[in-house]
Amino acid sequence: MSAIDKAKNKAEELTGKAKEAFGRATDDKSTENEGRADQAKGNLKQAGENVKDAFKS
Repeated sequence: MSAIDKAKNKAEELTGKAKEAFGRATDDKSTENEGRADQAKGNLKQAGENVKDAFKS
């Protein structure tokens, strides 16, 4: 189950990067900021998964 969660988190991060790049290309600050927020959420969730993995070992 952890691998699925990690994949979802990575997908959220990549979606955020794409959204940020699109916002930058179209000069849409709102979309750019949403992309950054999505990346931050993905990174935070990934960090949580890493902590869970550390305690399992």
